[in-house]
Amino acid sequence: MFGWFKKDPEKKLQKQIAASYLQATAFQRNGKLREYADVMAEIERMEDELMAMGESS
Repeated sequence: MFGWFKKDPEKKLQKQIAASYLQATAFQRNGKLREYADVMAEIERMEDELMAMGESS
């Protein structure tokens, strides 16, 4: 009945990925390549998780 109140976990993860891409871009532009690499590794992990969610649906 109240299913529309539940957050879609895939959309939430997509928003986190988009925010992380913006953060990674800022790090890259400022020359902080170690932080950029860390954020990109996290993005890759989140994208793998998103793909796993899509396959299980």
